[in-house]
Amino acid sequence: MFGGVLPEFQEFLLSRKLAPEKSVSYYARWVSKFLDFSNNNSNEKQDLAAKKFITYLKQSVFADWQVKQAEQALELYTKQFLPKNAGVGGSSFLSAEGSRLEIADIINKAKEAMRLKHYSYATERSYIGWVKRFYAYLKEAAKNGAGGNRLCSEEVRNFLSYLAVEKRVSSSTQNQAFNALLFLFREVLKIELKDLDNTVRAKRGQKVPTVLTVEEVKSLFGQAQGKARIIIQLLYGSGLRLMELARLRAQDIDFNSSTIFVRGAKQDKDRTTILPDKIKGDLRLHLDKVKELHIKDLEAGYGEVYLPGALSRKYPNAAKEWRWQYVFPSANLSVDPRGGKVRRHHISGKTIQQAVKKAADGAGIVKRVSVHTLRHSFATHLLMNGVNIREVQELLGHKSVETTMIYTHVLRDMSNAPKSPLDSLYSNKSIV
Repeated sequence: MFGGVLPEFQEFLLSRKLAPEKSVSYYARWVSKFLDFSNNNSNEKQDLAAKKFITYLKQSVFADWQVKQAEQALELYTKQFLPKNAGVGGSSFLSAEGSRLEIADIINKAKEAMRLKHYSYATERSYIGWVKRFYAYLKEAAKNGAGGNRLCSEEVRNFLSYLAVEKRVSSSTQNQAFNALLFLFREVLKIELKDLDNTVRAKRGQKVPTVLTVEEVKSLFGQAQGKARIIIQLLYGSGLRLMELARLRAQDIDFNSSTIFVRGAKQDKDRTTILPDKIKGDLRLHLDKVKELHIKDLEAGYGEVYLPGALSRKYPNAAKEWRWQYVFPSANLSVDPRGGKVRRHHISGKTIQQAVKKAADGAGIVKRVSVHTLRHSFATHLLMNGVNIREVQELLGHKSVETTMIYTHVLRDMSNAPKSPLDSLYSNKSIV
């Protein structure tokens, strides 16, 4: 019933009428932000961490009513929810050897391991989410007498099968859960997962990517203006993935060589792709506005962005340099959940998706148009123009050419579709 962030806390608030129904999800998000913040200050007591968190909110751009809402959420969580749920179902796992492992310690160690490996914050949140779901599954199984809080291959197999059979998740979702638990066992718990052959796998049928025609792409552009138009043209003209575009920095745009540098993409690989000439003028004007915003941030005592890896330690002042600023920054400053600093993050993935959807709806395109549809169209249209498939593979950043081959099938279907027998019937002049 309660999906998303801290479902048990949301249910607690609603069942006891401690918060308005429309505000419950917001209370849960504030607590989630606090938990991320306090995990980075794990040596501090909870009440001190809470005060420090509220201080950071007050120093950022959040409105007074938002800070007050956050304070109310933390008070309900720490003073009522935690004491009420202390000891319910336990807060620990049993290792394969039978030793007790606290869930909070496991999560902290998992976060530390992911940060050492420079995983993105999105991946970190996703993996931690799966660890918590796995823990909740084991608690429920123990309550029903169907298992125990034991960390072993058998419980992982049962959980993955449960996702496929009872939750009917997609194959990609099940694979994501598997990757998260594999990381947990290998990198954090130092346990090798074995005998997973009997896991029920979620099935995925062969999917043909949705591709827009050239005319549909043009009509899509016609429905967008300003920054939204630049975003949509870059997605199509450069073949970028959603977060690749969101994480572009000023130094990644090379106007002279008509090149975009994509850093730390899938599997942490770098690559280059095309910067279309058509977009250069609008993109230069856009970057001028972003630079003005950056200067204002610096004057206000901010102006920092997140730096990947250990760059922030190696180059302490780099985070305020123009070249590291995001091409598409967020409209607001925000508190970085990993360190508590007030920074200007990049544009959210949701904002990019909404820009594409709005343009597609305005253009009256019936096909389901997503950000990835523009990437599919980029690849297919390159092949239509005679570009070598190996070159398309490099531009897309595919590990294997077999992945890129799907677009040759789409191209074949689009350009060499057989003539319907109905059309053939009436093309015969002898038939009236």
